[in-house]
Amino acid sequence: MKDKDRRPKGKAAPATSSRGVQGRAVQASASRPPQSKHQAPRTGDGRSAPKAVPEKTSPKSAASEPAPRAEVRIRTGAKPDERIPIILETKGARDYHLIDSGDGLKLEQYGPYRIVRPEAQALWPKTLPSHVWENADPIFTGDTDEDGMGRWRFPRQALGETWPMQILDAEFYGRFTAFRHVGVFPEQLAHWSWMKEQIETAGRPLKVLNLFGYTGVASLIAAKAGAEVTHVDASKKAIGWARKNQALGRADHLPIRWICEDAMKFIQREERRGSRYDIILTDPPKFGRGPNGEVWQLFDHLALMLDICREILSPDAKGLVLTAYSIRASFYSIHELMRETMRGRGGAVESGELILREGGLDGNEPGRALSTSLFSRWVPK
Repeated sequence: MKDKDRRPKGKAAPATSSRGVQGRAVQASASRPPQSKHQAPRTGDGRSAPKAVPEKTSPKSAASEPAPRAEVRIRTGAKPDERIPIILETKGARDYHLIDSGDGLKLEQYGPYRIVRPEAQALWPKTLPSHVWENADPIFTGDTDEDGMGRWRFPRQALGETWPMQILDAEFYGRFTAFRHVGVFPEQLAHWSWMKEQIETAGRPLKVLNLFGYTGVASLIAAKAGAEVTHVDASKKAIGWARKNQALGRADHLPIRWICEDAMKFIQREERRGSRYDIILTDPPKFGRGPNGEVWQLFDHLALMLDICREILSPDAKGLVLTAYSIRASFYSIHELMRETMRGRGGAVESGELILREGGLDGNEPGRALSTSLFSRWVPK
């Protein structure tokens, strides 16, 4: 929903048929996601982010393991109940709120800074006068496509590359990246608040898997709530950024495994190992390439990814959450996919959109709703 459709420059790997269009799966060699949903820049001091060591499998154990499956299982049993449409709204949080939007732009408060960035969903006129927008601290200019390169303009004064922020219990660094992102997607606060409540009220330690975990904000929130967290991202720079966020909050003692690896490869191995998780968060990109040139296409690979995620959910799991950005599809599409995936598991699938609510200059003046992404979430009850 955030940008126009982007097509791969190369030819995608061939797909094998499983259950027609809905059950399309790809060959194992082509089922790996891209390096990362968001490219992370260099650290604030100009040095490369610290390297993260990928999880390793010994040659002996690797040779004895069966090959990763490449087809979606045919599920039987009743579909879960459905709750649709659901709109999960974020009005603001500590250090963040949406100030205004319109004319293809959004004005946001990130800690001490007011930031202007492109936003294709903002079809209406701006509410606040032009001088408010023009006095923003940084303004992103250049390619308005979600993954397009650009630059930051600083109308008032030059700013440092990073600054500290806090959302819920997580402290992290905001950063002006060349891809217009700043290190956090605040609309996800709706999912993070839900996850935090599940962890704190479970009455037992929960295991959380954060796929395509980016800068680790969700992982830090989960770990601070009491969960044992596995964070997976294929970008070494993103993992380095996440570790810096952990250090910023003096949270080095928290039980987080930072794994720099291809997300699909990781969950395939977890399935073979019989690993289980109580909550799985997954926020895959629309398109990308893996470290060895593997092609990830959301519409081709999503069904298999969710199918494997179901297999590694624990018997008493609390939820499986999917968020999808920048795709030309209705939330009904991923809603029905999630219901098919969770056939026979009971519970309910709730799907809809994540939105940000404008709050004005002080964050307390409710305005229009800005849609940011689609989501689908399976819960046991």
